[in-house]
Amino acid sequence: MTYRKEIVPPGLERVLFTEAQVNRRIAEIAAEISAKYTERPLKLIGVLKGSVFFLTALARLITVPVKIDFLAISTFAPQPRASGGVVRISKDLDEGIENEDVLLVEDIVDTGLTTRYLLQMLAGRGPNTLGICTLLDRTSKRLVPVTIHYRCFEIPDRFVVGCGLDYKQLYRNLGYLAVLDPAAVTAD
Repeated sequence: MTYRKEIVPPGLERVLFTEAQVNRRIAEIAAEISAKYTERPLKLIGVLKGSVFFLTALARLITVPVKIDFLAISTFAPQPRASGGVVRISKDLDEGIENEDVLLVEDIVDTGLTTRYLLQMLAGRGPNTLGICTLLDRTSKRLVPVTIHYRCFEIPDRFVVGCGLDYKQLYRNLGYLAVLDPAAVTAD
């Protein structure tokens, strides 16, 4: 398969992982998942919006029967400029997950706080199994321990875009992962 050469648009510092590297790694993860869930249907739960591109690529390569559902979250700080925040489900699952094998699909896991919250919330709904699959894992920012069952890449403490990750809703559509130029980040 031939992939187009990455054209780095303004605002990006460099390509971190090429489209070929991303696609190859997703295929490897999909094969691992398919081997584990042989003959068992699997429900993938994507966290909107960032996971959509990764979840789609992953689901296409998984060889066992797959169901897909989504949830969306919003995080807000209790006080302006407060670190951390309160997580709220802004779009819940369309179907239950009781007695199902479930993989939470994330675009990136940073501190682990949101991921831990989502895993605890989903575990309370009685799935048969519950795991997490993430495109990116930034362990350098981890505040709470979270077991990542499947991860494509571990990344440094840099702002990364592409493959669903954005900066002000831009760059999600890039097929590769790139580091945002710090000079392009504006204060809100």
